[in-house]
Amino acid sequence: MEDIAHYIIDSARNMGAEYAEARLQTDLRESIVMKNGVLEASVLEESRGVGIRILVDGSLGFASTNSMRRRDVERALKSAFKIARSASRLIKRKITMGKGELGSGKVDIKPRINFGSVDLESRVNLLKEADEQAINASSMLNVKVPSRMIVLDTWVTEKLVMTSDGANVYSVTPRAALFTFITVFHPQKGPAQRYFNLGETGGWEVVERWNLPKIFYDETYALSKVLMEAVKTPEGEMDAVLGPEVVGIVSHESCGHPSEADRILGREAAQAGETFLKPDSIGLRVGSNYVNVVDDPTIKGSFGFYLYDDEGVKARRRILIKEGVVNEFLHNRETASVFGVESNGSSRSVAYNREPIVRMANTFFLPGDYSEEEIFEDIKHGIYMKSFMEWNIDDRRFNQRYVGLEAYRIENGELREMIRNPILEITTIGLWSSVDAASKKPEFQAAYCGKGDPMQGIPVWTGGPHIRLRKVRIGGA
Repeated sequence: MEDIAHYIIDSARNMGAEYAEARLQTDLRESIVMKNGVLEASVLEESRGVGIRILVDGSLGFASTNSMRRRDVERALKSAFKIARSASRLIKRKITMGKGELGSGKVDIKPRINFGSVDLESRVNLLKEADEQAINASSMLNVKVPSRMIVLDTWVTEKLVMTSDGANVYSVTPRAALFTFITVFHPQKGPAQRYFNLGETGGWEVVERWNLPKIFYDETYALSKVLMEAVKTPEGEMDAVLGPEVVGIVSHESCGHPSEADRILGREAAQAGETFLKPDSIGLRVGSNYVNVVDDPTIKGSFGFYLYDDEGVKARRRILIKEGVVNEFLHNRETASVFGVESNGSSRSVAYNREPIVRMANTFFLPGDYSEEEIFEDIKHGIYMKSFMEWNIDDRRFNQRYVGLEAYRIENGELREMIRNPILEITTIGLWSSVDAASKKPEFQAAYCGKGDPMQGIPVWTGGPHIRLRKVRIGGA
């Protein structure tokens, strides 16, 4: 791998490139799809190739090839050069690659249990056991589970990133992920649905630690209980507590995405949308002093884990909102040069044939000083939205709506009956400004964040602690 990378960098220099970047990446993935307890598919897939990006006359060109033969790599390099040279005649603002702490070394995540040591039969039996527990849980409330979809993915990414200005990082990252979509049904109550994702960096020990049979039992029982027992949601202005799952999606959608520097510059408007933030929004107050939201790829075992980004820049925690004030944006080297700052290691690509762009990793609300009991205890009348069934947000990431799934009425600090689909419809600044407390314990959920064209669905974590909102308007379905 290193010989090919050196060849690309040296050849690009000889062609007159101002900057060159070679990313050799191999992804080996095994997927299992089970529907209603029956194995539908088992897929073993390998993706292998090199992505080349060069800067010529202030313009970037990108090309890739899945062949490591010298002539095919040379052809891709010439293609990237030609694209950059052609584009340089059209663009008005010349691109430069900003500074950052470039890395050189090896990041090799060693799994305790290699994926290859767990055969297909063992994996299928585990999913069947989990599926049976979903049926058992629903039967406790006389509810059927007519549709259960489970997808289990395990994969290893081997990557080498080398740049003409000194980055040289080799990494091996194993990941495990699970997606589930469950539908429960009762003749008098109708259907209810729930999906969730699990994902971490590590080997098969990650899957074992999840305890899938218990998770499937608990999630299906809660969903069935919502279907059978939830009553009409109280409506009007009241206090609300959001659980970590809801806090995570709020942090990701209304803080993480608006903070992407390429979106702030208008680069993503036609694909992933715009942002309410402007280039001069650093220092803008968007919430109360209790609001602290960060994006941190360095969390060990996290789904969005990495120590160096796909431009070779050392990763670090990015503090997006600090005590209610916009603190920094997510940058790659190109956007960092525009803003006159250093890259904070936010450049990611999902595969060798996708150009790295500004991305989140693990975006979450920082814990506060309250116990969970204290979060609830002085609410006289309100709701607790533990999980969500639906969310949406506008292109500028300002107006948003969250519909609760497992949710409860709060009276005098105590959880009362389940309520059906409470709706929180609010602006970003309105939501963050209403926060007056956060609990001590964060929880995380896995997700795939979509962005770019062609689309890049990249592994991330979302999460946070419980947070309390004061005097927000709650609607009912």
